[in-house]
Amino acid sequence: MLVQTILITGGAGFIGSNVAAALCARGTHRIVICDTLGTGAKWRNLRNHNVYEIIPPANLFYWLEMYGTSLDAVIHMGAISTTTETNVDLILENNLSVSSLLYRWCAENAKRFIYASSAATYGDGDQGFDDDIKSLNTLRPLNPYGWSKHLVDRYIANAIQYGEVAPPQWAGLKFFNVYGPNEYHKEDQRSVANIKFPDVRAGKPVRLFKSYRPDFPDGGQKRDFIYVRDCVNIVLWFFDNPKVSGLFNVGTGKARSFEDLAKALCAALGHEPKIEYFEMPESLRAQYQYFTEARVERLRKAGYSAPFTSLEDGVRDYVQNYLTKADPYL
Repeated sequence: MLVQTILITGGAGFIGSNVAAALCARGTHRIVICDTLGTGAKWRNLRNHNVYEIIPPANLFYWLEMYGTSLDAVIHMGAISTTTETNVDLILENNLSVSSLLYRWCAENAKRFIYASSAATYGDGDQGFDDDIKSLNTLRPLNPYGWSKHLVDRYIANAIQYGEVAPPQWAGLKFFNVYGPNEYHKEDQRSVANIKFPDVRAGKPVRLFKSYRPDFPDGGQKRDFIYVRDCVNIVLWFFDNPKVSGLFNVGTGKARSFEDLAKALCAALGHEPKIEYFEMPESLRAQYQYFTEARVERLRKAGYSAPFTSLEDGVRDYVQNYLTKADPYL
C-alpha cells in the first residue's frame, strides 16, 4: 500500500516542529519538512523525530512537481514571522507569494491545504477579533508581517468568492500568542515566558513594559496566550476532519495579563513574584497591541471541543518539563 505524505513547510520552526513531532508519533504518513536550518541549533527541533525528508525552500515547487502525487496534505507553517522585519519586499516574497502559489498548486492538484495565519492581522484590535471572512476588509494590521498574513487570507477569500477551483480542504489558522518548547531559535521573537525564564530562575525581577494608555495599568496589557500543544491539537483536528474549511482563530478565548504570566512563571519555579516595569522603546509604541482575545465560537461550532490549557498549567509544564531540563527540546 502506498504510504501518503504530509508536507510541512516551516516544519523545523516553532509550531511546525511541534506539528511534525505529533504527526511523526502517529506513524501513519511520511513527514517531509521544507525549511531552512542555518548555522544555529534549529536542527535540534527535529532531532528526536523520524522525518522522512528535509528539502530547502528553493526546491519546494520542483519537489512538488516530482513527488506531489503522493501528498495527502500541505501544512503550510513557513513564513518570515519577525514582526519587526522592515524589508517589505522580502516579507511579501516569502509570505504572500509562496503562500498564494502553494494554495493554487493545492487547488489545481486536489490536495488539502492547512496554513498559518496570525492574530497580527487584527492590528490594534479596534475592529474586534472576528474570524469570519466577511470581516477581513475592516482589519488594519500594524506591521508588514501582519499585513502579509492578512493579504494571504484575503487572497484565498477572494478566490473562494470568485468561484475559483479550491483545494478539497482549506483552513487558515489565526494563531494568537503561542508559547512552548522549540521556540528557542526565535531570538527576540520568543515568547515572554521564554525570554523572562532565566531572570526568574536567577531570582531577578520580571521586567515588563510600562503602559501608555490610562485604561491599562502597567502589566495589565493582555494577550490570548495559548500553549503550543493546544495549537498542535487544533492543527491535527483539522487534518482529521477534512470536510471542515474556513478561517479560524487559534487562541483560548480568554485574555490574560502580562502580570498573570509573570506570576505563573514565578510560581512554576517556586519563587515569590517580583515584577518591575520599564519604558517601552519608542519604535514599538505605535504598533503595540494592548489587548488580544480570540473569538473561538466558530472553531467550537465547527466541532473542536477539546479544553484549552490554562496559562498556569501551560507555563508550569513548559518550565518544569522543558526549560529546566538539560535537553529542552520536544
